[in-house]
Amino acid sequence: MEPVFDSEEVLRRRLRAARRPVPGADFLMRHACEDLELRLSAVERQFAHAADLFSGSALPAEAMRRSGRVADVLRVEAAAELFGAAPGLVAPAETIPLPPESLDLAVSMLALQEVNDLPGLLVQARRALRPDGLLLAAFAGQGTLAELKESLLAAETELTGGASPRVAPFADIRDAGALLQRAGFALPVTDVEPLTVRYDTMFGLMRDLRAMGATNALAARTRRPATRLLFARAAEIYAERFSDPDGRVRATFSIVWMSGWVPHASQQKPLKPGSAKASLAGALEEAARKGRGGGGN
Repeated sequence: MEPVFDSEEVLRRRLRAARRPVPGADFLMRHACEDLELRLSAVERQFAHAADLFSGSALPAEAMRRSGRVADVLRVEAAAELFGAAPGLVAPAETIPLPPESLDLAVSMLALQEVNDLPGLLVQARRALRPDGLLLAAFAGQGTLAELKESLLAAETELTGGASPRVAPFADIRDAGALLQRAGFALPVTDVEPLTVRYDTMFGLMRDLRAMGATNALAARTRRPATRLLFARAAEIYAERFSDPDGRVRATFSIVWMSGWVPHASQQKPLKPGSAKASLAGALEEAARKGRGGGGN
């Protein structure tokens, strides 16, 4: 199957963003990491050995430590430059070179949306986790940058009669739950948090995306540079369709959260068919009998 993303380009753009940090442009990562800290704090157990997988930022590891639930965090990235001065493990993109059952917790923040083989990566994470280990991840899901995608598509179609892909496809929340089960995780839970961010113009959004390392890295992207005319027309369409009464424009980010546990004998399991002590039919019959008898307080 042809890859959706150019993995080398994904890494190049993240490295460029790391070399040229823009104050405030990491707002999405900071928001996700605040949520990560809260979610971990609510888990009634300690995680001795944890890994942060390809998040491209020190913020997730910091949030894990602040939660009070994590003792040791290993960062795994595709390039040493992403660690800064901190230690970490360099691994090829979409590869988790950790021994089987060596982790209690695996976390990934805002990275999985640019993975070509997400099912394979989840299987690797499951193998690296001990029984009763937890996977907790957040990624950009369906609906993210919908306004930008529509505006660029409309502008390019209007100007050239066709369009090339410029905004990545994003997975739906239902896909996340199915992928967890397919990878062998138990007790899968998924939820989505929609965020609306406002900008003066579309160009403010694009500056933030560049600073996040989140611009177009699709394998099928056009290699021809986009023209100023295209972006100018897209900005006009964006303002026409997605502006508020004060003239500012909206940008949607949908953060999908997913969690799953490696199966363990101590975990709650669903009852086997026919193993319930009382049937629904019996309960309804009992309720009807009490009703006919006028039972009540």
